[in-house]
Amino acid sequence: MTFFKRVFFFLSLIPAVAAVSCSRDENDVIPDVYVEFTIDLLDPEFVSLLAIDVSDTIDATTNNWGSRSAGYDGNGIIIYSGAEEYYAFDRTCPYDFAVNGLSIKIKTDLSGVAFCPQCGTRYALSVYGTPVSGPGKYPLKNYSTSFEEERYVRVWNK
Repeated sequence: MTFFKRVFFFLSLIPAVAAVSCSRDENDVIPDVYVEFTIDLLDPEFVSLLAIDVSDTIDATTNNWGSRSAGYDGNGIIIYSGAEEYYAFDRTCPYDFAVNGLSIKIKTDLSGVAFCPQCGTRYALSVYGTPVSGPGKYPLKNYSTSFEEERYVRVWNK
């Protein structure tokens, strides 16, 4: 192979590598749905989220937000108040979805853990919804969040 053919070959690989690196995260098994809403932490419904290591759940009926707060298949979204920021996770179990094609709604407890009532996987909300026990190997689907004007938490798709 001549020098120019080698250079051309390697340059032609750049778009292919870029396309693969920009593709969907292999750990994100839950399909994308439109998510866009803002929580007012001074609203009595969400004031508990001012404390650290607390979670709350949102769904289509919350504040009449409809489908934009419903998450995948209407299962809802978990909002978690971490030490330095807020996190948002889809309530659909990634293990049951990836392995069995099921849309099982994740539940939360008071210890900052979410769990699937079907497969038993437990997810640590404080570490990005990572599975900590059970058969699950995929983290919960994460949504983007921002903390604005010291009282609003905005949640949207990445």
